[in-house]
Amino acid sequence: MQSPAMRFRMRGAQSRQTLINILGVSIGILFLLPIMWLIITSISPSSAMGKYPPDLFPTHPTFSNYKDAFTSYSIGDFLLNSVIVDTASTALVVCLGSCAAYALARTRMRGKLSILVALLIVSTFPIVTVVAPLYAIFRALGLLDSYQALIIPYTALHLPFAIWLMRNYFITIPFEMEESGQVDGASALRIIVQLIVPQAVPGIFVAATLTFAACWQEFLLSLSFNPVPGHQTVPVGINLMTGYAGSVPYETVFAASVVALLPIVILVIGMRKWVIGGIGSGAVKG
Repeated sequence: MQSPAMRFRMRGAQSRQTLINILGVSIGILFLLPIMWLIITSISPSSAMGKYPPDLFPTHPTFSNYKDAFTSYSIGDFLLNSVIVDTASTALVVCLGSCAAYALARTRMRGKLSILVALLIVSTFPIVTVVAPLYAIFRALGLLDSYQALIIPYTALHLPFAIWLMRNYFITIPFEMEESGQVDGASALRIIVQLIVPQAVPGIFVAATLTFAACWQEFLLSLSFNPVPGHQTVPVGINLMTGYAGSVPYETVFAASVVALLPIVILVIGMRKWVIGGIGSGAVKG
């Protein structure tokens, strides 16, 4: 038999949980509204643009806006450029970052704290401060209007954060695993590849996902270093659509934006187990 005080506390806990659930759902809907409006506008005819009050759902939905984005504005070429640049940058960040993170987490060295502080400082630099010097360097090296003009700075700019993130996971791995591998006669490379890296997979996945997402939406460097459309990425491609024909085809811009959003949505959904668990774990360790 529960006492009145116990029942009161249980009802209070249930009420708080209900309030938290309602608040969470409300915040989720609030964040989803812009995306919902983006999708609705992308399938609306041009005659519906500027209509007041706007239709909550188009009376005559059309997918011609998506066709125009690919045929008239070649958004597919910009998407391909983004995939090439961002995949290469992410691969380099993960490979180089995991090696540096392992060294900073598992080995004894002088100046380790100074290195970590330097990485933290570098990761806070605004991108706009490096555009002019990098432009001069790439022009002297003949790298403008190329994939390398984006892969190199993307890798350098996102590497410090990735090192910090992956280092937190390497720290949590027990040193006994390395000692057991050494007892069995395994080489250092085999210990790292077969014992250490599999334990840090959540951190590596989180670093890769965040790096790819950050590279995917980057605009300034792509516009500055690749003024020719042949190597420009999708954010620049969408921006160029607003300057064609003297008018802004908003419905086509929205359709291209939905297409550009899909790879990130698919990536996050596919990696949600690693991303959610990895971010939560990395936030309290290290």
